[in-house]
Amino acid sequence: MRIESDLLKWVLILTILHRVSLYSASDACRLSVLDRSSLYTFSLSSPTSNFPHGVLSEDGFYKVAVNETVLWFQLCDGMIFNHDPPICADCSDCGGPSYCGMDCSALVSNNVNGVLHIWVSWINTFHMGYHVCTTIGRASFIDINLIDKKNPNKGVTVKMSSNGTDVNCSLSVSVICDSNGVQGPYSLEQSGTCDYATEIRHPSGCAEIVFIHGRGLGWFGTFLIILFCFLGVYLLFGTVYRFFFLGVRGVDIIPNLGFWSSIPQRTQFVAHL
Repeated sequence: MRIESDLLKWVLILTILHRVSLYSASDACRLSVLDRSSLYTFSLSSPTSNFPHGVLSEDGFYKVAVNETVLWFQLCDGMIFNHDPPICADCSDCGGPSYCGMDCSALVSNNVNGVLHIWVSWINTFHMGYHVCTTIGRASFIDINLIDKKNPNKGVTVKMSSNGTDVNCSLSVSVICDSNGVQGPYSLEQSGTCDYATEIRHPSGCAEIVFIHGRGLGWFGTFLIILFCFLGVYLLFGTVYRFFFLGVRGVDIIPNLGFWSSIPQRTQFVAHL
């Protein structure tokens, strides 16, 4: 019995390490957006002083239950269950019955109408309905976008998907910027067959402004650039015309040479007024 217990313990440890190495998606959980004069950078899995794992749940998963639907998910990585694992009828594509939930990033359980017979102490009991799990997200299929393109400070939406054989499912998690701490998830919305959405509030949803562009040259600087461009074109075409059509050689090839050579004297004259 002791050998079997140690063997199961090592199998569980190796499975956890495999899940961590397989579903590490820190690179996928980065987003940089240039908005006007500022560059906003989101790094959801980067550690901070109060959150060493970034947006990742320290429990190994987030959980939200609404009515008969239960959702487990982890952001930027695969889920790990050291306690309270999912128990459902179908979990073959997310770890199987022994390690349900440890082979994906998002799993939803729905109650399916039916009759389940259980015999206990010769008493036949009937339970209406049973729970069926569906994989709706994997760490290898992650897409990050701004919640509000007009306001990058609001946070980002992490969308993960799972391309199944029968239906394509997805989970969208809005990570709202909140520097005060972590809140949620509390709500769960469903659209279509198996597309779900929820939200959490987390400091990792706050952008870091890593670079700010200068204000530019302004209208006066733009005017000077245009002026010098026209001046350059004038001198170029004037020089070509005087060289090929008028046969002028030497320094006199410059158009209006007398005007340009008198500019320093005129500048000194104006300065002494």
